[in-house]
Amino acid sequence: MEQLAQIVAEAPAQVAAVSSLAELDELEARLLGRRSVIAELQRGMGSLPPERRPEVGRALQEARAELQDLIARRRHQLEREAENLLLEEDRVDVTLDAFRLPGGGEHLIQQTIDEVCEIFIGLGYVVAAGPEAELGYYNFDALNTPPTHPSRLESDTLYLDWGDPADEVLLRTHTSPMQARFMEAHDPPVYVVVPGKVYRADTPDATHSPVFHQIEGLAVDSDITMSDLKGTLAHFAREFFGPRQRIRLLPHFFPFTEPSAEMHAACFHCEGTGAACRVCGGSGWIELMGCGMVDPNVFEAVGYDPGEVTGFAFGMGVERLAQVRHGLSPIRHVFENDIRVLRQFRGIA
Repeated sequence: MEQLAQIVAEAPAQVAAVSSLAELDELEARLLGRRSVIAELQRGMGSLPPERRPEVGRALQEARAELQDLIARRRHQLEREAENLLLEEDRVDVTLDAFRLPGGGEHLIQQTIDEVCEIFIGLGYVVAAGPEAELGYYNFDALNTPPTHPSRLESDTLYLDWGDPADEVLLRTHTSPMQARFMEAHDPPVYVVVPGKVYRADTPDATHSPVFHQIEGLAVDSDITMSDLKGTLAHFAREFFGPRQRIRLLPHFFPFTEPSAEMHAACFHCEGTGAACRVCGGSGWIELMGCGMVDPNVFEAVGYDPGEVTGFAFGMGVERLAQVRHGLSPIRHVFENDIRVLRQFRGIA
């Protein structure tokens, strides 16, 4: 009994000195395990006189209960400390700013396309899109381009299926095929702009690329004249380059327009003076697009009556517009995706 009393008296200090759950398990085995003093005393109960057994048994049960309570409370305390330590190690300071990637922006080409389309939408035009893999019929024949035209050679156009003029498939050389496609699907009047990617067998240099973007425009109605074309393009130039912008039309040739013209805009750098200007080369003017009145043969190809309707068409290179407006050279700056270049044109639209 003295030995039992000594164990119970020393147990609180021993339990309090334990610093981990593993150490507590070892202490519990020494105090209450199968080889502990209490277990040996319980096994020796049979050798005691009958009158002593109740007293010793009660003392053993009380000692075991007290030790179990001490160990249970210390275990709960150690578990809370371990949990708090784990939470502290995993703690996230929610008051700090989260890591944020810089926001993206539209590419300069897309910004230019959107701005040009918005100008013509303001004039009542709609925006349409067509296939990049096009039939030779829509790319050439429906646009009054004869089979002998040089642009139909395999060396000038990127063909997907070449050899049979009645069934040729190619990467479109302009967005003009949508003139025919749109008129086939819609009755006049027609006012449409068609942005898109086009392909030509050009050698890359400072001003040329085999892949670039173009915006085609088409207006068909009754009594449309060349003056309507000039007024529309003058309005576009003022909206895109500034209210003081001037344009001029020079005679040219395109198979699908007659008469045809090139539109030039006064150089924004020298304001049309041409004085030692590196942008316009001293001419005072910059070529921007081709245009003209729709050829009657194009109307007949889509089922329109040339005696009832007239119209004009124009086509402009998006990269050229961006180059002229922002003074970019060479053209590869537009599509190389150099972050140093792209960052300059974020949010300029």
